Amino acid sequence: MTFKLSKAKGVYAIATTPFKENYEIDFNSVDKLADYFIESGVSGVTILGVMGEAPKLNLEEQKSLINHYIKRLRDKVPVIVGVSNPGLDNLESLSKLSMDYGAKGVMVAGLNGLKNDDQIFSYIDTVVNRLDKIPICLQDYPPTTNVYFSISLINKILKTFLQIEMFKHEDCPGHKKLSQLLYTQDNVVKRKYSILVGNGGLYVPQELRRGADGMMTGFAFTNMLVKVYNLFSEKKIEQSEDLFDIYLPLIRHEQQFGIGLAVRKEVLKKMGVISSSKTRSPGPSLDKDDMMELENLLKRLKKNLSEKDIPLPIGI
Repeated sequence: MTFKLSKAKGVYAIATTPFKENYEIDFNSVDKLADYFIESGVSGVTILGVMGEAPKLNLEEQKSLINHYIKRLRDKVPVIVGVSNPGLDNLESLSKLSMDYGAKGVMVAGLNGLKNDDQIFSYIDTVVNRLDKIPICLQDYPPTTNVYFSISLINKILKTFLQIEMFKHEDCPGHKKLSQLLYTQDNVVKRKYSILVGNGGLYVPQELRRGADGMMTGFAFTNMLVKVYNLFSEKKIEQSEDLFDIYLPLIRHEQQFGIGLAVRKEVLKKMGVISSSKTRSPGPSLDKDDMMELENLLKRLKKNLSEKDIPLPIGI
């Protein structure tokens, strides 16, 4: 069966970019991370997202990384490639290259500096025309892009550009906006598109209760997100939220601006998924106090899981 972004559900993991101690891309760790996502039961993987450090990679590195991830994953789960770029030529070429390699779609966000609905719509119009028939996930993430998509603008975009098949909702606070999207999807846009949520998974139980199709986010313990989604889908809603609550302190800790990526990479390193927690400059690193806080959170996670007789993740 042909995969369509518009029907996507479940957990789409946001992949980090593993580096060696000398800051070169660690392709061995890329393979291990890809395998870890598959073993965790994800529905798909998104590469070169916000946590993928794409702006710190040159174009050749981005191309190599895209090719490597897709080769490892394409026969197992769909891959979406983040292609947001200030240069439209780069955005277009990376999009077409990604599809040639086997990606199922690309993710595009608003360009920093767009101030009103007319400017945003004009930019999306230009992007869609440049990408021809490539399926698009439109990312709404104002904390990072400083671009705000109003409900009326989202509806206009989705009614006009049918190749936008997925919407990544990361406005915050955004629960009311999510409910409005779900209502207008049926009553204004009048076509199905997938709505996945992000924000590090902070609000997943509430967003699933409101009707989100799933999540596209990163968290070191990917398997937990998959279990939370699966339990919810099985109508074991309280059990799903109980499991989520045990991990919430770590989810919250990983969502800190500044050091969140370093926290995620350090946990993945402890789990043996990647070999180094290095981030490229300008990027975060953990000091002694940060490491002590993380160790304490992991100890508490182990204790709380053990008390509930829930299997421990690898590495803790």
